Amino acid sequence: MRKGENTRSRIMDIAEASILAKGFTATSIDELIAEAGITKSGFFYHFPDKRALALELLKRYIAREDALFDDLFARARELNDDPLHGFLIALKLLSELLDDLPNGHPGCLIATYCYNDNLFDGEVRALSAEAAENWRRRFRTALDEIVAVYPPRDNVDLDMLADMVNSTVEGGIIMAKTLGEPQLVAQQVLLFRSYVKLLFEPVRQ
Repeated sequence: MRKGENTRSRIMDIAEASILAKGFTATSIDELIAEAGITKSGFFYHFPDKRALALELLKRYIAREDALFDDLFARARELNDDPLHGFLIALKLLSELLDDLPNGHPGCLIATYCYNDNLFDGEVRALSAEAAENWRRRFRTALDEIVAVYPPRDNVDLDMLADMVNSTVEGGIIMAKTLGEPQLVAQQVLLFRSYVKLLFEPVRQ
């Protein structure tokens, strides 16, 4: 990595950690350049303003989350090619990843941005919405494969069930930070996993 790219990446790492810890508004350019050890002109060389930095952080976060879910589901299907049991394994792997916040998973940048929605332009909002819709499609595809083999034992909207993956993780992150209980996120994912198991596994006679 070239020096300029390394500096840009370092600024983004510092900014993301600060935004996740205390929010977008409380994160100042002055603190970022002080921690990065650069000048203000050095910051503006990479990002014309704070909103531009926020947009680039969001793009990187979405790409990283996509890669994370791709890897989790690929590993799960390698372990078990049954659609239901592969999905349950993926949720178990996700719970293990989230078991040690912020080391396993730093937090949700999109959720943090939503709290400051009035600060952002349409491009940031549209990108956040697109990410949420892509994640819905990802999990809906997995659920459609499950339903083709295991009819659900209750009448459920599969789009809403797909959204529950994200809402469980993001809501769990908020609760974990609020209560100071990092393990809560993993526990919530495992509870959702139990619901999916009860919803689709056939009743044993």
